Amino acid sequence: MFKNLAGKFISFEGTEGAGKTTLIAQIKTMLEAESLNVLTTREPGGTDVGEEIREVLLAHRKVDLTSDTELLLFAAGRAQHIEEKIKPAILNNYCVLCDRFTDASSAYQGAGRGIDADRIAQLEAWVLQSFRPDVVVVVDIPVDVGFARVRKRGELDRIESQEADFFERIRQYYLKKAKDEPSRYLVLNGEQHINLVANEFWDKINAYIK
Repeated sequence: MFKNLAGKFISFEGTEGAGKTTLIAQIKTMLEAESLNVLTTREPGGTDVGEEIREVLLAHRKVDLTSDTELLLFAAGRAQHIEEKIKPAILNNYCVLCDRFTDASSAYQGAGRGIDADRIAQLEAWVLQSFRPDVVVVVDIPVDVGFARVRKRGELDRIESQEADFFERIRQYYLKKAKDEPSRYLVLNGEQHINLVANEFWDKINAYIK
């Protein structure tokens, strides 16, 4: 039923507590049950270099990172991630499910931090060239609902510790992007039970895969 997902790259976006990671795990299980090869990965992270960058980005430190430093670190990790892990998997006909990708930079460092969109676009063009996800899944959830979930996990990381307005700007960026490119951005209701979110994904994904 989902053989057309072989060799495809799907990224998952959303604000904190949206349920992306749990959703990706469910989708992976289902696709593997259909005998598809699946790679799940994440940003920041995904490679040894990326995981070291993740630690720098998310840890609380005495001297905080500037917004530009944050953006460049994400981009450096992404460049390594694409060449070392994502592209080889796609060439081997894996379905790649990535927990955040380049849209996160436009959302978090652009809409959230206020870095100029043109600067982010120039950096993205350098890192990605013409490479991009086949589908971007936006798991949407109100900021307050997401944070109620996040707080149950324990201590917040450096990015999770930002103010609610920061995440509301991010949420609105994702929703506007999905509205502007409805053929490539699939919005799911993250307030539902995770099984219902997964069902919504299965009901809609084939319409987005060329």
